[in-house]
Amino acid sequence: RHPERAVVVTLAMAAGPPPPLDPGELPTFTDEGFTEKFLRKTRENPLVPLGCLCTLGILTYGVICFKKGNTHRSQLMMRARVLAQGVTIASLVGGMLATTFKSRQ
Repeated sequence: RHPERAVVVTLAMAAGPPPPLDPGELPTFTDEGFTEKFLRKTRENPLVPLGCLCTLGILTYGVICFKKGNTHRSQLMMRARVLAQGVTIASLVGGMLATTFKSRQ
């Protein structure tokens, strides 16, 4: 049905296999453990772990207030938790965009 497609396949097959890669061209990766990677990522974007800790702290305090029967403070903390999560996600996206633009330069 598509004779031009058959010609392209035939020409590609006639060219032969691609040349082998030179080992010097391949990227090298260092073995990096969890702790090293976590510290590197924290240095690259310190707002994400800080936001996670703030979210966890606010959530914990909100649960404590709920268990003590202080529903007004508990509701306030749950709203603050949502705000802290939003800031954490915004800093995560901002860090990803900054890393993307830095790698393009």
